[in-house]
Amino acid sequence: MSLKERDKKHLWHPLTQHKLHPETIAITKAKGCILYDEEGNEYIDAIASWYTCMYGHCNEYITSRVAAQMTQLDQIVFSGFTHEPAIKLSDALIKILPDNQNKIFFSDNGSTSVEIGIKMALQFHFNKGEKRHTLIAFEDGFHGDTFGAMSVSGLSVYNGPFEDFFLEVKRIPVPNGKNDEAILNTLSTIVKTNKVAGFVYEPLVQGAAAMKMHDSEGLNTILRFCKDHNIITVADEVMTGFGKTGSYFASDHMETKPDVICLSKALTGGLVPMGLTTCSEEIYEAFYSDDISKGLFHGHTYSANPLACTAALASIELLQSEAIQQNIEVVIASHKMFNEHIKTHPKVKSTRQTGVIFALDLNVEMKRYGNLRDRLFKFFLEHGVFLRPLGSTIYIQAPYTITKEQLQKIYQVIEDVLEIV
Repeated sequence: MSLKERDKKHLWHPLTQHKLHPETIAITKAKGCILYDEEGNEYIDAIASWYTCMYGHCNEYITSRVAAQMTQLDQIVFSGFTHEPAIKLSDALIKILPDNQNKIFFSDNGSTSVEIGIKMALQFHFNKGEKRHTLIAFEDGFHGDTFGAMSVSGLSVYNGPFEDFFLEVKRIPVPNGKNDEAILNTLSTIVKTNKVAGFVYEPLVQGAAAMKMHDSEGLNTILRFCKDHNIITVADEVMTGFGKTGSYFASDHMETKPDVICLSKALTGGLVPMGLTTCSEEIYEAFYSDDISKGLFHGHTYSANPLACTAALASIELLQSEAIQQNIEVVIASHKMFNEHIKTHPKVKSTRQTGVIFALDLNVEMKRYGNLRDRLFKFFLEHGVFLRPLGSTIYIQAPYTITKEQLQKIYQVIEDVLEIV
């Protein structure tokens, strides 16, 4: 019996309506930018498996380091204990984060890293004797699937059944270079009528909103407003972090830095799960007290797992390497050339790019999960490329190690698919 047939017996996959999509593809091997299935087919992983394997699959620099760590220390509770991989990772990460970041709180995925950021914002004010219960978030944002993260997300396609249980959130549009004054007016109204604790946002690129991109100067204006009103700013860099926007972090593009940053996905190079939430010394100081109840009572069994810390440290070293930085520049330049070529195609409504993230919108109306989207997905796979359209948006976020030839194949397949739209 094939793997895909065995899969049907017990497995329930994420973001899948199994009655409509009974078939899955069984991947047996991954190396570099290539996925191999059980039938011998090969696919270029053009989205780095949900933006995680940015240094290529099974990168030997990462796997060798983790293999060595496995013989020394595998797992240890991080409450009351510490270990060298976590300490070395903290030193390396603080050096590349925005310079106001100084403390690191570990978890195990992107949703929980945001959940912790929300808790930090709410409890910061609580610990200072002020109850603030409202959060601000962008329209169409996505921050994860735990309840706090869902609350600040704006995509009802994911969250509809749970909205009656959410935290109190007020939404604002993303800045587009023309609406700064209107956003500031909205923020002023929100602040006058609500006790606002924090602003949770995806900086520059909203991933699940089909790679919707916004203006850095406008975002900086919003962040300054929040600073002026003692609103804790929580940057969800789960998707954008670790080089994807052309800088180590999307927050590097703004003069005003966030109080809290949430990280996961490419953090460990896609090898093992891990999340972490960083914050400024000011945030940490609000929890530092003789009163035990003012501590941040949040914990995960696998917090700061030594293997995950080792993978993350190796990934940061790769990110800082000359080879990867050069590859990033090549990808950025290649996307720009492809954009010039494709943007006037009659089937293309619009294009956009931030760093290594490229997206185009088809000049056609279609459902986020519908027949046309499924046809596009199938076409890409049949032509050896793993791309996962978000409705009418086709986007690329390939590993930094991708070759020019592999990029050209991705571009060609996208151009070819326009003929069937």
